[in-house]
Amino acid sequence: MKKNKYLKYYFFCDEINNEIINKIHKMKNIVFVLNINDKNTNDLNNKISIVQFLRRKKIQFLLYNNFQKCIKYQANGVFLDSKNKSILRPMLLKKKFSVIGAAHNQLEYIYKSKQSCQEVMLSPIFENSKYSPNKILNIIKFNNISNHWKEKIIALGGLNLKNINKIQMTKIGGIGFKRFLRDLGKSPIYKNGRFSSN
Repeated sequence: MKKNKYLKYYFFCDEINNEIINKIHKMKNIVFVLNINDKNTNDLNNKISIVQFLRRKKIQFLLYNNFQKCIKYQANGVFLDSKNKSILRPMLLKKKFSVIGAAHNQLEYIYKSKQSCQEVMLSPIFENSKYSPNKILNIIKFNNISNHWKEKIIALGGLNLKNINKIQMTKIGGIGFKRFLRDLGKSPIYKNGRFSSN
């Protein structure tokens, strides 16, 4: 897989505030990933306001797992988590519709490939509170697992200022994150609104 110089950002977002707005205006190639919960009125109203904001700013966004919601809210694509094994409707594949999948291992990747994912998030690349230490991939295992993947690879999990430089040792085309947004601009490989992978 060809190494990409500039990375795409996938920001897993629960809310919009002034800090986030100020920082995303400095970023290029950012895509929001939203999980809309119709059963929770407060969450629904919050996420709808985020969708309206993203549309006004012409920022791309994906929705979790649900194709109907993607159509309803006019999302740019769908994010299929590692547990989702449903097959895409052919009608969606004919449009400019991004299909991004998440995987933790080779077996889950096979399902994402069958789901016609154009990009696959492999996680967790670095240590974080969500996973036990024996589940962390780190660079060597991350590269070994994704070495022959034909889809673009996105690194997800535990990215911070201490380890962000290590992504230059991978063939990723993007990074997925939530908390790392607050450190935007502090990394030595971040320049002109972009992180560079080499």
